[in-house]
Amino acid sequence: MIRKYKQLLVLAVMMFAGTMVSFSQEAEKLTLNEALKKALQKNTNIVNSKLDLKITQKKIWEITAQGLPHISAKAAYQHLFVVPSINFPSTQLSSTNVPIDPNTGLGTVSHLQLSTGENIYLNNVAGFPIELGVKDNVSTDITVSQLIFSGAYFIGLQATKAYDNLAKQNDEKTRLDVIETVVNTYHMLQLGEESRKILTQNLNNITKTLSEITEMNKQGFVEATDVDQLEVTANNVRNLMNQIDSNLDLGYRLMKIQIGAEESTRIVLADEMESGDSLVGSSMKLTGEHFNIDNNVDYKLIKSNEKFTKLDLNLSISNYLPIISGFYNHNIQSSAAAFNFQPKDLIGINLSLPIFSSGERLAVVSQKRLTYEKMQNTREFVSKSLFMQASQYQNDVKLKLEKYLNQKKSKELSDVIYQRTMEKYKQGMASSMDLMTVQNQYLTNLTAYYQSIYDLQTAKSKLEKLFNINQDISTKQ
Repeated sequence: MIRKYKQLLVLAVMMFAGTMVSFSQEAEKLTLNEALKKALQKNTNIVNSKLDLKITQKKIWEITAQGLPHISAKAAYQHLFVVPSINFPSTQLSSTNVPIDPNTGLGTVSHLQLSTGENIYLNNVAGFPIELGVKDNVSTDITVSQLIFSGAYFIGLQATKAYDNLAKQNDEKTRLDVIETVVNTYHMLQLGEESRKILTQNLNNITKTLSEITEMNKQGFVEATDVDQLEVTANNVRNLMNQIDSNLDLGYRLMKIQIGAEESTRIVLADEMESGDSLVGSSMKLTGEHFNIDNNVDYKLIKSNEKFTKLDLNLSISNYLPIISGFYNHNIQSSAAAFNFQPKDLIGINLSLPIFSSGERLAVVSQKRLTYEKMQNTREFVSKSLFMQASQYQNDVKLKLEKYLNQKKSKELSDVIYQRTMEKYKQGMASSMDLMTVQNQYLTNLTAYYQSIYDLQTAKSKLEKLFNINQDISTKQ
């Protein structure tokens, strides 16, 4: 009975494991937009960029808090093995003459004789000892400080806004980079899948023709060389399909990393490869777009760096200004000596005024001013370069579009030629060499056609990133 239960348990575990495997292998169909949504949520660079934004907010508060009130408390315990004391002698009138002690100074220091003949003596006598401390004491200091004026702090407050803008712009650049990468990978996979589909269909046609030619060879209508030539062609197509399968496997692995998917996830593309009028229309629209440099993220970043350089110059100039701060101190002691000169409450102002630095501050200001001029020159250079790049990218899209249209015509013509030659070959009107030549021409044109689509899509993606258009992708499910 126990053995039977064990067998049932093992069977249940195996069934459960099989179910889990089937679930894990279930394909996930992804459109390009869905892939981009996942990437903008789970891509490692995107996640780290969001963390950088949070770090920036904490840094901004760190700078802001430097000018707000600060409160600190300090406690100390003190034990004296020997408490120091002081004795103040007093004077006393007496009828007794006491010899003076040279060590202590105690004794008669003067006298007065009355008219009755009686002597009155002025004597120094020992007083009561007064302790100058306490054996055990706990003291607590509470200090409240407030920055009143600091040029560096006010410059820092201005820098927080620029720092926040820079972090957001870096996040935007990361987002654009991820979008471009995912789009190119998705298009590359579409190209691979479409190529494999065409090659599969082509291999089926070759296999079917090979079967027919083999029968004709057996009957003596065609030579064995024709059969061998078709087998070579079929093997070449199989080798090309194997290479495409390897590239597709690598591409899907890359896509999983980019969108943050598990390695066990099986992805299936839901979108067909864009072509025809849709591809031509979107490409033509891009070539007519006006380049607004203020939308370009690289130009935004260079302007932010220029602003930081200007703030750095102002910071060096602020070193000529004084720093003023106020403070309040409250002291509490558990035990106090008889003579305690420590004030219980204290308020004050600190002033730090730079006077003379032998030209050090002036040298620093001069360096910062020259650095700022360099950054202005760099911004001008980047501006001109971006306009040139925009023109270049638009021309590239135009060239890729023209190439695509030409390849489309060539593909259609080679398809017609291939079908005609295939029929002629079956009828004995074309040689195997003719068929092989046309076959290679057809495959070459077909490959070039899909490659032209991918090249055009890649050129579009680069132009869209540069222009920062068509990048609004919602991450909401």
